Amino acid sequence: MTKLAILAFAAHPDDVELSCSGTLVTHLKKGYKVGIIDLTRGELGTRGSAELRSQEAAKASEIMGLTIRENLGFRDGFFTHDETHLREVIRMIRKYQPEIVFANAETDRHIDHGRAADLVHDACFLSGLRKIETTDNGTTQEAWRPKQVYHYIQDRITKPNIIVDITDSFEEKMASIAAYGSQFFDPNSNEPITPISTKEFIEAIKGRCMEFGKEIGVPYAEGFTVRRNIGSKNLMEQL
Repeated sequence: MTKLAILAFAAHPDDVELSCSGTLVTHLKKGYKVGIIDLTRGELGTRGSAELRSQEAAKASEIMGLTIRENLGFRDGFFTHDETHLREVIRMIRKYQPEIVFANAETDRHIDHGRAADLVHDACFLSGLRKIETTDNGTTQEAWRPKQVYHYIQDRITKPNIIVDITDSFEEKMASIAAYGSQFFDPNSNEPITPISTKEFIEAIKGRCMEFGKEIGVPYAEGFTVRRNIGSKNLMEQL
């Protein structure tokens, strides 16, 4: 078993890269083990294909230096908040036993994002109940509950509860986004134009990081929301 410090879940490949890859890389540089679980292959995306998206996700993972990345193969646009899907997410949580979980935005433009946020949030709680039995490769898993669930901020502007300095990892963040050549700005692409494939969208991502950075006095940062209050044993560790 590979135990992770942080496990980020995403409704689609590229959700994490756009929203919290800088935070992941920052912690990887500090020596922590970090991974991503994509719920779907993004097969309903207007541009590219599921196969191409998988190749792009692999490239982005290499750029970030992830410890692990898996895809659960849920149906893009149609996965539901039910026992079957909850158990699959629980299985991943118990498999990697993360201290912290990242999940999609609590509410957002894309309907999959809010649904994934609720699914992962609830799975984190249920994963701690030992009477819920799950197995991995035939081995019974131990109950495990992460210490905190952080929801990264996506399309809709949301006031964060916590902001993370990603200045030293900003270049890797933008490179991981650029790995998704089928999805984002490419002046030579013949694919249909979408809201996220414009040059302005990429500039908006940079601007969002700058705006969050300004809030804590650094060049670039990423923001997160929480449903449960954050505790601290040492206030001097904060910026």
